[in-house]
This record gives sequence, structure tokens and C-alpha cells, in this order.
Amino acid sequence: MTEIHLNDEALAFIEEQVKTGAYESAEDVVAAGLSRLGSEDELLRTMIAEADAQLERGEFVRFANADTHADSIIERGMRILNRKS
Repeated sequence: MTEIHLNDEALAFIEEQVKTGAYESAEDVVAAGLSRLGSEDELLRTMIAEADAQLERGEFVRFANADTHADSIIERGMRILNRKS
């Protein structure tokens, strides 16, 4: 069996999760964390694969410099904010 060592902060977090009733045991807390990590890893791999596919299809934008890239990000963010209000 694998033995793991956790720092005091991690142990306190696990204990708090059990104490509040969010989980029944420390094992349940760790299992939930590992499950979430696995899900996030899978999602990240899917997103990377899609980005690679978009690049292969030529679906990308070139920017002359960092300032024009930053301006583009700000502009997209403002459009999103305006749609939500």
C-alpha cells in the first residue's frame, strides 16, 4: 500500500471537510480530490487537442506585438461583459 505524507495545511483542510459533514472520512476527501484532478486533466487534454486541431485548420490570429494582443483580449472581454448586462 502506498503511504502519503501531507503538510499541516492539507491535513487541516481534510479534517475540516469531515468535521463539517461535507465528507464522511478523510479517504472520501482524498478520493474526491483525485476524481476532480482526473476530470480537470481530461478536460485540459481535450482542450489542447481541440486547440491543436484549430491550429492545423488554420483557425488562429496573428498579432503584430503584445500590445495588439492585449488590446484584442480587452476588446473581447468588453464584448462579453456588454452581452451579460
